Amino acid sequence: MADTTVITLDKTAFRAALPGGGRLLGLDVGTQTIGLALCDAGWSIASPAHTHKRSKFTRDKAALGQFIAEQSVKGLVIGLPLNMDGSESPRSQASRAFARNIAELDLPVLLWDERWSTAAAERAMIAQDMSRAKRAERIDAHAAALILQGAIDALTMG
Repeated sequence: MADTTVITLDKTAFRAALPGGGRLLGLDVGTQTIGLALCDAGWSIASPAHTHKRSKFTRDKAALGQFIAEQSVKGLVIGLPLNMDGSESPRSQASRAFARNIAELDLPVLLWDERWSTAAAERAMIAQDMSRAKRAERIDAHAAALILQGAIDALTMG
């Protein structure tokens, strides 16, 4: 892992690590899948990309590395699943570990509070009258887009 890789909860430190902006990749890291979302280089809108089915970490990292290169991603926003009172959970620790391991890709990482992201994504897809099967297939990527949108809104508002 590069000593200069930033892994932070602080949006100011993350923004400082990306003085030229650039595309960001949002990740909703689960035990079975990783939802991926992308935003434009100007950090205005996040869109769901796809859902990656997890396997061994080395394979997951290689697949993410390839996607990052193809999409010219400059930074990562990883959802941090907190308890409703804001405290950390075992899933929070798993996301932090994932961030430390993925830091080998040498991109700045912002850990972002993801409370309610999956529930909000589910409600939005139901409102679009999406079938249960399609929702199950796309929920993680949509949650990643909500996580990423929340982060870019905060990054660009001050």
